[in-house]
Amino acid sequence: MRGFEPNTKQTRSLSASGPKLLSVVTPIVFQVAAVVAILFACETASAQNSAAPAAARPNIVFIFCDDLTCQAISAYGESRHLIETPNLDRLAKQGMQFNRCLVTNSICGPSRATILTGKYSHRNGFYNNSNCTFDGSQTTFPKLLKQVGYQTAMVGKWHLISDPTGFDYWNILPGQGLYYNPPMIRNGERVKTEGYVTDIITDLSIDWLKNRDRSKPFLLMSQHKAPHREWAPALRHLGWDKDRVYPEPATLFDEYEGRSKAVSDHDMGIDRTFTDLDAKLKTPANMNEAQLKEWNAYYQPRNDKYLAAKPTGKDLVRWRYNRYMHDYLGCVKAIDENVGRLMQALEDDGSAANTIVVFSSDQGFFLGEHGWFDKRWIFEESLRTPLFVRWPGVTTPGASCDRIVSLVDFAQTFLDAAGVDAPDDMQGRSMVPILKGQTPADWRTSMYYHYYEFPVPHRVRPHMGVITDRYKLVHYYKPDVDDWELLDREVDPNETKNFFADPAYASTVKELQAELQRLRTEVQDTEEPPRAAYGNQPFDGEPQPEAKKQGKKQK
Repeated sequence: MRGFEPNTKQTRSLSASGPKLLSVVTPIVFQVAAVVAILFACETASAQNSAAPAAARPNIVFIFCDDLTCQAISAYGESRHLIETPNLDRLAKQGMQFNRCLVTNSICGPSRATILTGKYSHRNGFYNNSNCTFDGSQTTFPKLLKQVGYQTAMVGKWHLISDPTGFDYWNILPGQGLYYNPPMIRNGERVKTEGYVTDIITDLSIDWLKNRDRSKPFLLMSQHKAPHREWAPALRHLGWDKDRVYPEPATLFDEYEGRSKAVSDHDMGIDRTFTDLDAKLKTPANMNEAQLKEWNAYYQPRNDKYLAAKPTGKDLVRWRYNRYMHDYLGCVKAIDENVGRLMQALEDDGSAANTIVVFSSDQGFFLGEHGWFDKRWIFEESLRTPLFVRWPGVTTPGASCDRIVSLVDFAQTFLDAAGVDAPDDMQGRSMVPILKGQTPADWRTSMYYHYYEFPVPHRVRPHMGVITDRYKLVHYYKPDVDDWELLDREVDPNETKNFFADPAYASTVKELQAELQRLRTEVQDTEEPPRAAYGNQPFDGEPQPEAKKQGKKQK
C-alpha cells in the first residue's frame, strides 16, 4: 500500500518574555506593581477558564461511505454471510451499534446536505443529484464548531457541486470521483494522485492528523467514494472470494405482484440495467499500464468464459449478481482495512481517548433484493444505513440501539457533544442522551421520508412516507401515479406485499395517514415541491424543464 509523505509541516513556536524588575523601588511602586500583578493574574485566570471548555471538547472523526449497506457489514448479521469486516466489527464493539438509522432521502448528495445542515432536503435546498448545487452560505455544523475553536478538515467525497465552506482544510474528489489515480481539489487547487481512492483518502486523512494544530480540538470528515457504482475493487482484492457462488436473496426474482406501477416500472434491475462497465466487460477509467495489466489478468479469463457461455434469463441474472457481489464486497474490504488504519493512527497519535469516532454511510443499498442494485426507495435495504459511534468514557462498549435515529440527527449530535447550542431551525435531535444510555422517554417512534429525483437515472418515482418500527405507509404521487402502499415488516419482512386495501389494516392506514400529515407539518413540508426538485429531465410527455442554477460551483 502506497504511503503519502506529508505535504506540509505545521510548526508552532512559543515565546515568553517578562518585565524587567528594578532593584530599587519605592513602596508606592511596590503597591502599584502588586495591584497590576493581581489584575493581570485575574485576567489570565479568566482567559484560562474561558478557554477550558474548548480544551476539554472532544475531537470528532466522521468516517463516511457512499452506498455502504448494513448487509455488507458482518456486525449486522446478514443471513447470507456475505463478508467479514473485522475492523468495522471491532469499532461496533468498542461503542454503540445503531440498528435502525434511517435516511430522509435515499440518495448521495441530499444525505450529505442533510448531515451538514441538520435539515430535510426541502429546507436545505438539495433535493437530488441532477441539478442541485449546495448553498454553502447556509449554517452548517462544521462552521459552528470552527467558531468555537475547532480545527476542521474535509477529505474525500464531497459531491455537493459547490466548494466546501466551514473547513480550514479540504481535499476533495471532483463530482463522483474515480477509483484509480483520482484527481482531487485541495483548497481550490487541482492535484494529481496515484493509487486506489480508498487508500488515498485515508492517507490524506492520516497526514492531516499528523500535521494539525494540536492546541485545538478537531473535526475530521474522512469521506469515501467506495463502494459506489461501478464498484471497482483494489487490485489486491481481485479474486478475494475465490470465485464464490453467493447465496441469493429471497427476492432476487421479485415479480412485484400486486404492487404499484411505481415499483415495477423501474430502471435499476440487475436484469435490465447492468452495464458492461458494471459487469467489468469494460475497464474503469484512468488506470495506468501496470494497473490495467493486473486488472485484465484477473477479469479477462472470466469474461471470456462468460462471453462463450452466453447466459440468458435467470442464468444471466445469476452471473451478474455474483460478479456484482465480488466487486461491491471487494470495495468494502478496502473500506474495512482503511477504517482499521485510521483507528490505529488515532491510537498512535495519542488522541483516541478524547475522540468521538462516528462511522456511517449516505444510505443503504440493494444487494440483489427485489432484483435491484442502487438505493432511492423507502424499502429497508435502501432506507437503513450503518451507524457505529465510539465515544470513550461516555458510550458503553458493546451497546446497541434499536430506536429510530436518522442522518438528520447528526448535526445536533455533533454540536451537543462539543457543548455548542444548535440553531432552532435544525430539524433533528441530539443522540447524545442515547449514547449516554439515557434514551429520552419522548424519543421519536416514527420518521418522515421524501424522495424526489425522476425519471433519471433509475425511474424511481417520487414518493413520501411515514416509517415506524413495524409499518411503512408510502404515497407514490408523481408524475403518472397516485398510489398508496402499506408495508408490514412484521408479517412480510421482505416487503413484497401491499396491505393498503386489506380491510384488516383499515384502522392502521387511517392512523398512519394522520401521522404522515402530522410529520409533514412538523418538518414544514406541506407545499408542492418546485419542479426543479425532481431533476432536469422531463417527465413522459413533458417539455424540457428549465435548469436551476444556484451557488458557487467547483472550479
